Amino acid sequence: MTRHPHHFKIAFALAISAGSWGIYWLPQRILVEGGLTGGWGTIAQMIIGLLILLPIAIWRLIKKKETGLELPVTGLLVGGGFICYALSFLLTDVVRALILFYMTPIWTTIFEILFLKKRPGLERVLTLGLALGGLWIVFSKQTIIPLPENAGDWLALGGGAIFAGGMIRLEVVKTDGVFPIIFSFFFYGALFNIVAGFFLVDYLGEMPAIEAFISMSSFLFVISVFYFIPTAIVILWAPSKLGAGLCSILFLAEIVVGVISSGMLTNEPFGWREIAGSSLIVLGGILAVVLAPKEEKLTN
Repeated sequence: MTRHPHHFKIAFALAISAGSWGIYWLPQRILVEGGLTGGWGTIAQMIIGLLILLPIAIWRLIKKKETGLELPVTGLLVGGGFICYALSFLLTDVVRALILFYMTPIWTTIFEILFLKKRPGLERVLTLGLALGGLWIVFSKQTIIPLPENAGDWLALGGGAIFAGGMIRLEVVKTDGVFPIIFSFFFYGALFNIVAGFFLVDYLGEMPAIEAFISMSSFLFVISVFYFIPTAIVILWAPSKLGAGLCSILFLAEIVVGVISSGMLTNEPFGWREIAGSSLIVLGGILAVVLAPKEEKLTN
């Protein structure tokens, strides 16, 4: 894979989009306050996003263009990985879920070696070490890197591995524009969510009254159109341009923004650990972009 002509611009857009997911907890909190408790807010977001995109998918189907239904493996990997991550918060501590899911750069590097026959250079080892070291510093006050102990831990760890597999697919799959990818994410992600919800019904909580869904529908529509869908488009489009490995490191921008925003808007701590860890993650991301090879080496 050769470096894209707009390498730095795409990397910047990805960092901004991934970072914006660091305030994902804000709309989630609003949904909870509006009555969509447990995992019902996530289910509602996936379905609303699917409904918004459905007319375009139907139009493309009529025009005999790709819709994304042709990408079940890709859709289930990226959509399923995200859903596992979202549902893991219902079953384990937030800190454990974040650390275990964001082992994603390690999974991505392993999958690149196994499936894409890439040979990571010293720059990948350096940037990976900086980014994951920063992640550990941010959360080391609460826990060391944990081993999975419960279903939520396994969901977070497995979700990271599944999502990493999805990024590998996104790097190599060829589609007619970005729409098939984003629609496959919402369509197969929603299916995965419904099936997973069936098995985790005891943890989702009681289904909210229909009035709660109706009262929050306008808010769901706004965050889907102006937040969830646009950022998802950049995040799912970028691996085909930058490579899955670089993208997985830039995704850690979510942790930086999440730590800063929660420290500013809530009573969450924001001290030297958060500053030092966030700085290392940012440094790792910048070096990953700057040092990215113009031509990646392949294994024999």
